[in-house]
Amino acid sequence: MRRLGSFLAFALALLIAAPSLFAQERDKDGFVKTGEGIRLKKVAFFNVKVYDIQSFAKEVPSAKSKEGMINLDADKKLAWKMLRSVDAEKIRNALREAYAKNNYANSAKIEQLIAPLSSELKEGSWVTIAYDAGAKKTTLYSGSAKATVDGADFMKATWSIWFGNIDQPSLSDSLLTNLK
Repeated sequence: MRRLGSFLAFALALLIAAPSLFAQERDKDGFVKTGEGIRLKKVAFFNVKVYDIQSFAKEVPSAKSKEGMINLDADKKLAWKMLRSVDAEKIRNALREAYAKNNYANSAKIEQLIAPLSSELKEGSWVTIAYDAGAKKTTLYSGSAKATVDGADFMKATWSIWFGNIDQPSLSDSLLTNLK
């Protein structure tokens, strides 16, 4: 009985002292899924599902918050699957508006990143935005097309689209659910 008590005390101490040992499961590339949500667009009197988005990071932000995800200077990515077909110009305009809403105005960098979104995004297609912390580069992948933009400042502006000033705050909350 004494050994069982000692073992339980040791196990409890281990849980308290080393929570990272019991962290979420990582994918084959070392990413942890921080959350997932559905982007909705209000049309007339109802909401239309546009895409399912997932957020991943190789490190957990010290502040498990929206601001923490924006400022996290670690490899991370956002991947979304289109739930309906949307004209490329609508997606590009939505991204331009989202950067503006978050007070980012470097149009050259914005246009560079959204350039691969040149044709209709069909239902079921994927778009991924990934940040390489070592290189300080943000890359957008759409099908076989991609574009890369330099700078941690641009990464923060890009992550602000989903974690900053957004017209659907519940989406940001959903993208953090696995961190709480």
